[in-house]
Amino acid sequence: MKSRKWMNLVMVALVAGLFLTVSCAKKTVVSDETTIEDQAQAAKEAEAAEKARKEAEMEAERIKQQKIDEEMAKKKAMEAAMEQAKKDFVDKDILFAFDSSELDASAIVTLREKAAWLRANPSAVVTIEGHCDERGTTEYNLALGERRATTVKAYLVNLGIDASRLKTISYGEEQATGSDEAGYRLDRRAHFVIN
Repeated sequence: MKSRKWMNLVMVALVAGLFLTVSCAKKTVVSDETTIEDQAQAAKEAEAAEKARKEAEMEAERIKQQKIDEEMAKKKAMEAAMEQAKKDFVDKDILFAFDSSELDASAIVTLREKAAWLRANPSAVVTIEGHCDERGTTEYNLALGERRATTVKAYLVNLGIDASRLKTISYGEEQATGSDEAGYRLDRRAHFVIN
């Protein structure tokens, strides 16, 4: 019986020890403060990452728009330059001496510029108008205007411009406006019209 008591006593001690060990085992306790701080930090990092992503997208969009704007500006500048070249082509007349259809040095320079423009614009068809001042008869001035227009056309053809793109017409003195030598000088011209 003693041995049974000892055995019971040992059993009770074992069971009590087992309860104490299990109930007193150290548990890892995570405090709410640490979890909240970690969550707040993670939220801040996520927010910063989202903000950085949005900023990167905005920067990419800004760069894309800037490139589009630059291309548009280049296109507008080219169009303006082309329009100015066209205006210069039309506005720059070939002037002639009195009673002459011969080209002088400045006329040759101007015609080379016009030939360059015509090469750059292969679809352009041009009418060359021959004009005279009011001195002389109507018939004479019509013939002189025709010679002036024909001389200009021939020079351009010699520079490689297709003759089918160049038409001529003589107005003689019909559109003359000059009443003195300066005005007469401007009336003696070959004028270009783009068709």
